[in-house]
Amino acid sequence: SGLLIVAKTDKAHIGLAEQIKEHSFTREYNAVIVGHLKENQGTINAPIGRNPKDRKKMCVTQTNSKNAVTHYNTIQDYEGYSHISLKLETGRTHQIRVHMSSIGHPLVGDEVYGPAKCPFPKLQGQTLHAKTLGFIHPRTNEYLEVNAPIPEYFTSLINKLRT
Repeated sequence: SGLLIVAKTDKAHIGLAEQIKEHSFTREYNAVIVGHLKENQGTINAPIGRNPKDRKKMCVTQTNSKNAVTHYNTIQDYEGYSHISLKLETGRTHQIRVHMSSIGHPLVGDEVYGPAKCPFPKLQGQTLHAKTLGFIHPRTNEYLEVNAPIPEYFTSLINKLRT
């Protein structure tokens, strides 16, 4: 859930892509993961490429991969789960999902990179929310930051975890 940016022109697309390449594009996410992180904050710096056993999936690998960096910070620990914020330095396909799974903390509800059966049967999809996007507007050259509130399904899960 959350924010998505779409470029309406080629010029806008090139400008936004350049900002992502230069790591000046802000992308912040919230997620609920299985387990507790050893450190409350940290960085996962692990290359991501296609999974050689399943071409539809990505994985942490040294073979035919691209650099991928994800910064994380624990917001709150619950029994068996954690609510975290994440900030992307790079933007690889499924980066957050792959990185969190690779360190043994998959996203709750992620049936591709996490447990096949979700412990919360009414949850629809994974608990990953694109909360903040920040960038230099390609036409006005002004910094623009947009925030999306956490959706009801996400806050409902957090409220269940609190009890």
